[in-house]
Amino acid sequence: MSLDVARAYQLAWRYGHRVPGPVVRALTTAAADVTWLRRGGGVRRLEANLARVRPDLDGRALRRLSRAGMRSYLRYFGEAFTLRALTPDQVAARVRATGREHVQPHLDAGRQVVLALGHMGNWDLAGAWATTHLAHVTTVAERLEPEELFQEFAAFRESIGLTIVPLTGGGDVFRRLTRVVRTGPGLLPLLADRDLTAKGVEVDLLGHRARVAAGPAALAVSSGAPLVPTAITYERLSGARRRAAGGPWGIVISFLPAVDVPVDLPRGEQVRAATQAWVTALGAAIHARPQDWHMLQRVFVEDLDPARDAAVRADAAASAVPAATSIASPALAPEEAP
Repeated sequence: MSLDVARAYQLAWRYGHRVPGPVVRALTTAAADVTWLRRGGGVRRLEANLARVRPDLDGRALRRLSRAGMRSYLRYFGEAFTLRALTPDQVAARVRATGREHVQPHLDAGRQVVLALGHMGNWDLAGAWATTHLAHVTTVAERLEPEELFQEFAAFRESIGLTIVPLTGGGDVFRRLTRVVRTGPGLLPLLADRDLTAKGVEVDLLGHRARVAAGPAALAVSSGAPLVPTAITYERLSGARRRAAGGPWGIVISFLPAVDVPVDLPRGEQVRAATQAWVTALGAAIHARPQDWHMLQRVFVEDLDPARDAAVRADAAASAVPAATSIASPALAPEEAP
């Protein structure tokens, strides 16, 4: 990530909340459409991923879907940069949660709940809402470069009520999360629909082999915490709710049934089975709202360069770091920006 782009991120987090919402929405829509028209590498990768999610679409329909996807993707950035400007009532009006019965009993019993998320919708808004209306949220953030950018990012997340654990540079992250799980009621969401470390689990995602992070399942297996797949998608607002929200878009947080972790298998097999279970559940949500899956990177195994992938995985194996530390960041990495 160039220093100029890093500086742009810093400025956006510091001052974006001062820009009127309609201006932000117009700018992000225009930026999405320009990026889509240019059809760079990120857009082509998004279309390739969407083609696997929706193989029933012809070329024209796929292009329309990728345009909607880019608008959803850039909408997330605009909303994240302006989230500080929202009042608690506006945050509440922008969020609708379904499936709370899959998490509330665990919280009422004083337990932490591990949430397996994909890069869908606006997870920052979801976190800001959840930490107020459900339970305190602790999550993992990829350490961005330069360090000042990571500190700005962490300060932003903490300003909306989240506790941030750095993925690297802060000690054994898996051990820290295991301690968090034992602290009492709370939510521990982990974005895990792509493998950042080449130590992930290979699964079936909508009929194709994909590699995802092992972290959520490994944490659930090690701690006994419930593992709840969670989808976040956008919805249009209207009427009184739109006026209360101060904008035309809201999100739906769908808490899906907790994954059953098999107890009669070796630990590694337990992790693989639990990972496949949450991926299957999340895959159905992605298929239903593919435009809200912000996946501009290679996630399907057949898209990986075999030689490069083999070298990366060999290096990962040589490092002897447990696969359970393959926990993805809830942030979009800088190189993911269009």
